Amino acid sequence: MIFEGQIRKMIAENGNPIRYYLNLKDDYIDLNQQLGKKLTLVHDHYECLGCGLNKEIYRMGYCQNCFFTLPQANESIIRPELSKAHLGIQVRDLEWEKKFELQPHIVYLAVSPDLKVGVTRATQIPTRWIDQGANAAIILARTENRYEAGMIEVALKNVTSDKTNYQRMLKTEKAEVDLVHQKDLFKVYLPEEESKFYLDDNTIYEFHYPVMQYPTKVKSLNLKKEGRFEGTLSGIKGQYLLFDDGTVWNVRGHEGFYVQLSI
Repeated sequence: MIFEGQIRKMIAENGNPIRYYLNLKDDYIDLNQQLGKKLTLVHDHYECLGCGLNKEIYRMGYCQNCFFTLPQANESIIRPELSKAHLGIQVRDLEWEKKFELQPHIVYLAVSPDLKVGVTRATQIPTRWIDQGANAAIILARTENRYEAGMIEVALKNVTSDKTNYQRMLKTEKAEVDLVHQKDLFKVYLPEEESKFYLDDNTIYEFHYPVMQYPTKVKSLNLKKEGRFEGTLSGIKGQYLLFDDGTVWNVRGHEGFYVQLSI
C-alpha cells in the first residue's frame, strides 16, 4: 500500500503498549500494526505547517518566514519563562498568545532516560511525556500560566537537566530514579512566588512502548539529505520510529516534509 501526505507529529494513545498513529494530515496509519514490516519513505517536497507552500523547512515544521512571524514559533514555546501574555504584552499575536499561555501548566520531573525537568500545558498530559519517550514521570507543580511554570523550570535547571539524551532514550538506557524522593528534594528550589503551586500528589505515571528491538547503535535518518529510506520497523518510542538496522527516524523533526510511504 502507498500513502502520501504532510508529516505531522505522531498521535499517541496511552496504553500497554502505547498505540501510535502516523499523521499525514489527511490520513492516519496505525503504526503498531506495521511492526515487523518493511517501510519505504520517500521525501517528495515540502509543505510548511504555516503557509502550506513548498518552501524548505527551517525549524519546527515551518519555513523561515513563518518561523520568524507566527506566534506558534514564539521563543516562549521553547523557553516558557519568556512568556509575556500575563502582562498583556504582545510578541506576535496577543490573542493567540493569551489563549496558549494563560492556561494551567504543569512542571514535571521525568525519567527520559535520566532525570529531567520540563513544562507543558495541563491538557498535554500524558502526551508530552510520551512524546519525550519518558519511562516514568511525576507532577511537581501546577501553575496558572506558562510564565509561572517557566520560572520554576529555570530554578530547577540549576540542579537537574531540562534536556533529553535521545540516543540513550532510544537504547533503553535509564537511570534508577526515585521520583517521589527527588520531587521532595526539589521543593526547596521553587521560587518563593511560585512555591504555592507545588502539588502534593505523588502519583507516578509509567509508560510502555511498542518496541520489538532496541538499537545498540543509533543512526539518525535525515530525509532532507538522503531523500529515500527503506527498512523494517522494529519499534516506536517518543516521536521516533526504530528500524532493525539501528536507523531511527525523528518524525517530529520532519514535520512539514511531504512524503510517500510504501508498506
